[in-house]
Amino acid sequence: MCNKPVRVRFAPSPTGPLHIGGVRTALYNYLFAKKNGGVFILRIEDTDQTRFVSGAEEYIIKSLKWSGISPTEGPGFGGDFGPYRQSERQKIYGPFVDQLITKGLAYYAFDTAEELNKLREEAKKQGLPNWQYNSISRLGLKNSLSLSKDEVRKKIDLKTPFVVRIKMPRNKIIRFYDEVRGWVSVNSNNIDDKVLFKSDGMPTYHLANVVDDYTMKISHVIRGEEWLPSAPLHVFLYDAFGWEKPKFAHLPLILKPNGNGKLSKRDGDKLGFPVFPLNWESTDGNIFPGYKEQGFFPDAFINMLAFLGWNPGTTKELFSLTELCSSFSLERVSKSGAKFDPDKTQWFQQQHLRNTENVVLAKELQPLFKETVSIEKLAFVCGLIKERATFVLDIMRDGEYFFSPPKKLDEKAIKKRWKEDSKRQLESWYNELDVSISFKAKDLETLFFSFLKKNNIKMGDILPLFRLLITGKKSGPSMFEIASFIGKKECLERITNGIKKATQTT
Repeated sequence: MCNKPVRVRFAPSPTGPLHIGGVRTALYNYLFAKKNGGVFILRIEDTDQTRFVSGAEEYIIKSLKWSGISPTEGPGFGGDFGPYRQSERQKIYGPFVDQLITKGLAYYAFDTAEELNKLREEAKKQGLPNWQYNSISRLGLKNSLSLSKDEVRKKIDLKTPFVVRIKMPRNKIIRFYDEVRGWVSVNSNNIDDKVLFKSDGMPTYHLANVVDDYTMKISHVIRGEEWLPSAPLHVFLYDAFGWEKPKFAHLPLILKPNGNGKLSKRDGDKLGFPVFPLNWESTDGNIFPGYKEQGFFPDAFINMLAFLGWNPGTTKELFSLTELCSSFSLERVSKSGAKFDPDKTQWFQQQHLRNTENVVLAKELQPLFKETVSIEKLAFVCGLIKERATFVLDIMRDGEYFFSPPKKLDEKAIKKRWKEDSKRQLESWYNELDVSISFKAKDLETLFFSFLKKNNIKMGDILPLFRLLITGKKSGPSMFEIASFIGKKECLERITNGIKKATQTT
């Protein structure tokens, strides 16, 4: 039982860009911490220096900050339990290894990689299952359990390379409770004598993460399902040290859109959606797209991720980060994998954009105009167009006609709508607009319907053409709002030029 104050951690390895599965793990840790008045920690697990990728740590931190889930403690964030990079904690692990050796729960192993690979190859040739370094094979190998004390001491004095392995007992049931999956039981015969301490003086993930979680007072280990097979070993290590275990929760996988297997970068490349929060430039110069650069709001991105493996138990789907913090619970996390749905991801973005205040959207667009258009005007346009947009820039692309006349007319649409009487009807409507006293949208609408009645014209004969001449598009918001916004002079000019182009086209 774990009754500590809530302290959770996200512990990525800086081996490349942060996948959205990693962001979701960080998110669930963050939400759980906030819900329970706890602390969210970032720890960089860089014990495997051979896989270190320059810039990956910075990318991880930028991704978390953009997503709105900044850690309370971690590299660059401060905290009383540092260092928060495992490579800077190297001196911490040695005494813990010595404890296990003294207790007879770990041992030195002097076998070379070549020797072990040879044993694996020989076993494979004989059609045997995967060869393991375990309670059966260990006494026939070069380690401190099979060699005399003098031989061991001599090898250490001569600085013979060695690793330290856990001594897994034979036929022991290791049992623990998972907050997502319930009780998990594993026989120790299925766990080999994992390396805890490498020949380069660095701990492996297994030792480092248990020691770090203990010394950082982690109360709950919330991590991906891929670590579930390692959990029995970690539980065994807690027991070996005589420490109180944290609570464990292993999160379901994020699956490909078709549900067949774990979502990968390749799936994103193939199907045309990002799998990283921010753009990532690889060492060979390839740029992999990110959600930020594609125009997604952080709240929409986080909302989408939250629902990949969790649900609130209600029909509500749209959540701000604050609402997620108050609603989240491990009890509502699913055991089964969650299929990634690119269309649903776009839907979350659309909904969050629609719920964003027009002024906020306008402030994002104003740099495109170098302040030549007021925030008030931009906000008005945003209010008219955002219902049809997915991204902020869609507002500008779809509503360009608010600020400049269409570069060309849709000839196909013009030909379909243009009739023998269209030119005369549009010129009559031009004259009505020219003498109109008010150019407010409501007054223009009243004027238009009066014009139709007076001239016995059907709305479908003239309104679509009026829209095409003014905007260049077949659909959009109210034409009277558009006409009012661009003003009488501009509106009349567009009608005149549009009629000329249309008559040339038809």
